[in-house]
Amino acid sequence: MPDFWRTCGYRLLAHGDDGRLHLTDAFLRSYLTGPELAPVADSCDAELRLHEALTAEPGRSVDATELDAVVDADARENYRIWLRFRDRLIAADSLEAAYVGLFRGEGVDAPPPFVAQLTEIILRHILGDKADPLAARAAEMLFRTQKIAVTDEGAVMAADEEIVERYAEGGAFGSLGELLSRNRTPLRTVDLDVLDVENGAVYWERDERHDLSVSLNRGRAALTALARVMEDWIAHFLAVKVSIATAREIDDTQWAWHVGLDAQASGILNDHYNRQPVDDARMKRLVCLYRLDFDDPADMRPAIAGRPVWLAMAMDERNRLRLKPQNLLMNLPLARLQ
Repeated sequence: MPDFWRTCGYRLLAHGDDGRLHLTDAFLRSYLTGPELAPVADSCDAELRLHEALTAEPGRSVDATELDAVVDADARENYRIWLRFRDRLIAADSLEAAYVGLFRGEGVDAPPPFVAQLTEIILRHILGDKADPLAARAAEMLFRTQKIAVTDEGAVMAADEEIVERYAEGGAFGSLGELLSRNRTPLRTVDLDVLDVENGAVYWERDERHDLSVSLNRGRAALTALARVMEDWIAHFLAVKVSIATAREIDDTQWAWHVGLDAQASGILNDHYNRQPVDDARMKRLVCLYRLDFDDPADMRPAIAGRPVWLAMAMDERNRLRLKPQNLLMNLPLARLQ
């Protein structure tokens, strides 16, 4: 199996004996070559000096006078944002600790692309070098927004939103763009663009093109693969074992706990739990329901030990699915968090 997600920065990090990822100068230096921080033709002398100094020593302290001397306001702000993020990474014991730290406190202070990159890198670490292609494609759903389409045949398809919009804007819809943007193409005409068990190997040729759709119908391989990825995500961060499986409905008269995997699903589950009405339009946005069970009930809060945790994901009014994997880390009923 070839290496995958090569541009995310995973290979620039150090791998500790603790199974965690650790910061390196090479990783920090990679940000300085990106479009937000790389100098341009009209960069001022102060910006050039700052960039050169950080390239030589990415972890060096930068005082206010150095930043204030950068003439271009956008460049100055980009440096402020990145330095705040960099300092978070430096202060944390591992990349995983830095990631969790982003979601504690009053709010996330890192730009969404930085958060998405950390998610991708950690997932790449969790998937390992013997990853299943369906698992890798399913994992993309945790850091890249998906566009959802429901065909006349009842197929629920997910494709990368950025790619769908690129096809639409360029007028080059093709079968995948047609399906996801116009919602008129039967599933059988887009078989070459749908990743499944039979053609899984094609993923390794297209892993960073993000142009393979997957079926999210219950019983299909992608939803099962996503469940396995979420189990591994929880085990890696929280050191607890859980089992996740798709469910048709919440058939639990003692419904005790739920976690929305995105903002839309959180709202729907909260309203149902509190016996508030949920109209048909919102219900139709539900893409999948999962049941999560702790392998060891002792890992749960004693009051609800042994009860299932219900998970759901839902698209918004623009058919976008924006999963928040941090919800699985911050919102489970763990005994040790009491």
